[in-house]
Order: sequence, then C-alpha cells, then structure tokens
Amino acid sequence: MALNIAQQTEEFVTPILEELSLELVDIVYEKEGPNWFLRVYIDKDGGVDIEECGLVSEKLSAKLDEADPIKEAYFLEVSSPGVERPLKKSEDFEKHIGHHVFVKLYEPIAGEKAFTGDLIDFKNGYATIQYKEKTKKKEVEIPFDKIAKARLAVTFD
Repeated sequence: MALNIAQQTEEFVTPILEELSLELVDIVYEKEGPNWFLRVYIDKDGGVDIEECGLVSEKLSAKLDEADPIKEAYFLEVSSPGVERPLKKSEDFEKHIGHHVFVKLYEPIAGEKAFTGDLIDFKNGYATIQYKEKTKKKEVEIPFDKIAKARLAVTFD
C-alpha cells in the first residue's frame, strides 16, 4: 500500500516541481507510533528554502485532497533532504561524484556489506568508492543493483 501511495504522490507532485524548477528526491509514506506521515523531499542546486517547501506543500495538499488516495489521517511534510541526502537513482550517483557517501549493500563485496568513502566514479552501472582500511586507501566497484541504500555522508575534518 505504501508503495502505491508513493507512486500516486509522485504523479501529483511531479508537475508541481517541474513548474517550480525543483527536483523530487524521495517520497516516504510511513507510520510512526499512531500517526501516518507522507514525507516529500525536494531539492535544487543551492538547496530549497522554507517558502518553496511551503508552496509545494500547499499545491500538493490541494491535489491530494481532490483525489483522496489516502484513506487514513496523515501528516504531509515537504522538506529538503538535508545534508545526508539519499542517493536513489543512477543520476544521483553521477551528480554526486566527488562527494563522501555511505553505501549499504544487499550482499557482501570484498567481505563487507557497507562502505563509507568518496564516490570517485559512476559509469556502466557501477559506483566506484575510495575508502580507507586502517591506513591504506582502497577502491571498490559496486554494481548499482547491489546497492540497498545510499546517501551522502557528513565528514568532520
């Protein structure tokens, strides 16, 4: 059910975002305690501000009220993905080459199921991550279809 709601929400929000030159990062429909939340994460180069989030929320809320695809009560939240933005699509990886990332895998590669390091390349369906193991720098190529979750990772230098 949650996937269907996310898909329907994407259909409603995409024209709104295109009109405002904004990018859809993610849609999450989840239950926290007794409450349901529909979270829509948006972005653009340079980041989004609260006014843009408010405008998208207002327009999307009107579309959702009209179509009424969600039967239970829920809270709509429209926000920036934050500094630890999820990387969902191959385009996200291509756009974030040179950034520090955290990648969790469906199955181990080189004995590991998670890597934190610099995304140094993404081509032909493979993400190349440079990471440190003790004092040595190593590289791993990860097939895109083996990535369970990925996000930008904050570093404190």
